[in-house]
Amino acid sequence: MVAFINGEYKDEEKALLHVSDLSIQRGYAAFDFFRTLDFKPLFLDDYLERFFKSIELLRLNNTYSRQQVKDIIRQLIEENKLAVSGIRMTMTGGYSQSGYEPATANLIITQQKLATPPEENIKEGIKVITYEYQRDLPEIKSINYLMGVWLQQKVKEQQASDVLYYKNNIVTEFPRSNLFVISKDGELITNQKNILEGITRKKVLELAAGEFPVIIKDITLDEINNAAELFMTSTTKRILPVTRVNDKIIGSGNAGQITTALHTSFLSFERSAVK
Repeated sequence: MVAFINGEYKDEEKALLHVSDLSIQRGYAAFDFFRTLDFKPLFLDDYLERFFKSIELLRLNNTYSRQQVKDIIRQLIEENKLAVSGIRMTMTGGYSQSGYEPATANLIITQQKLATPPEENIKEGIKVITYEYQRDLPEIKSINYLMGVWLQQKVKEQQASDVLYYKNNIVTEFPRSNLFVISKDGELITNQKNILEGITRKKVLELAAGEFPVIIKDITLDEINNAAELFMTSTTKRILPVTRVNDKIIGSGNAGQITTALHTSFLSFERSAVK
């Protein structure tokens, strides 16, 4: 695969950063990730909006415009000839002389084959565990996944697929996904603060408007345990049912009716977006 790095298109194995980069020295960088269908980026403007917001909030010394990044992405898709893929944009803190202060940012854009959840997970849902933790600067999509990676051993020991963060009894998000609750009254509820606002989350809220009562508010652990349905949203997972939280079975223990309907609608929505 061909990658873009600082003005050049190179074979991935040659797309290298110097060890002085702040992404290596301090884990300091912004990134974003989106999918392509039929060689076309899905919801690219939304992802670029969030990417550039993260760059600004991290105070990175960026020299690229949105249009330049769009042009790079189009060229990369043409070079790699991969119809269905994931594209990752990363902007780092740059080659820092002090190893602490940002320098001119480095931009790396890569493309890869994409794995989506297996069909049985979409029908049967997944198990998650809970863990008390609040991410730093949650509105920024940074490369800091320290806690999520550290918890992988615990997730596997509990025979789960992911971990759901909470703080002071208020649930926030998964390391790489947003949370939706469907109440026993048929309300669609998602979190209002201390989260990264996902693009798939945004699209689900657009799809649900007018179809279901939508509530954006704090969600408690009790609401999770008493939910009729739960699901997570992300770029790669799209809409994925959660049917067990710790040892608590949610709903019937399989994907619920509203979750399934939203999943079907979302697949149609994204196909129409690339026509």
